[in-house]
Amino acid sequence: MIDPVLLVPADPSWPAAFAAEAERLRAAAADLPVAVEHVGSTAVPRLVAKPVVDILVGVPSLADADALVPRLQALGYEYVPAFEKQIPDRRYLRTRKTHVHVVRKGGALWYEYLAFRDWLRAHPEDARRYAVLKQQLATRYRHDRDSYTAGKAPFVAEILRRAGAVAAPR
Repeated sequence: MIDPVLLVPADPSWPAAFAAEAERLRAAAADLPVAVEHVGSTAVPRLVAKPVVDILVGVPSLADADALVPRLQALGYEYVPAFEKQIPDRRYLRTRKTHVHVVRKGGALWYEYLAFRDWLRAHPEDARRYAVLKQQLATRYRHDRDSYTAGKAPFVAEILRRAGAVAAPR
């Protein structure tokens, strides 16, 4: 059975959890020029979130992303290549408490993740709207993560348009 969608109040320990994991990721990628950013709802102060820290790792190319995968697996991350059917420009890895999204730095996905986070940080009313939407979707789709995620898509697209980060088709 898939774990239910569980949202929790913002936790002040999330930034420190990100910082600690970011150091491990940078060490694993020591010879690659990587950029590491805290993204997702845990990166937005006072926003409800699933208790999972999302980390964006920017690399020069997808070949570098592919080279990084086994290094992250050595840290205990599970690589999930099935998601590349939906988002081919991202390598996705996870643990129980951390999700890592490896993308090309400067690419469309890089800018979208950062633009969404930065917009919500700078616009508390939109962050509140997002929190309400997430709570409604989590109640409706508690055992259906795909529908929960799909339900957020129109809001995310709206924010990306407003932030001027509408990406070219991938």
